[in-house]
Amino acid sequence: MMDLAQKKCQSCEGGIPPLTKPEAEKLLAQVDDAWQINDAATEIVRTFEFKGFYKTMAFVNAVAWIANKELHHPDLQVSYNRCVITFTTHAIEGLSENDFICARKVDQLMS
Repeated sequence: MMDLAQKKCQSCEGGIPPLTKPEAEKLLAQVDDAWQINDAATEIVRTFEFKGFYKTMAFVNAVAWIANKELHHPDLQVSYNRCVITFTTHAIEGLSENDFICARKVDQLMS
């Protein structure tokens, strides 16, 4: 099985079904344990905490770089020492492999 971090997001303009909860949970096992899937299996969320605003913003900028490179953009909630990232695939109103690819790449920022 190829590591999600080695994959590239595929364009998703809709027309495909979102992942089922079992499919999403299988991919969730391939990202850091801190990622949580919501009850409806339509998004994954992780909270990152930092020591100060500068480190938080450096992280946010790195996430933005990944998102732009993958053409798959998360929702970010940013405060002084915290960033909450939510991935979902809006075009299909649920989760796709793209969400987990990006989550795995974000995980690598912390290693």
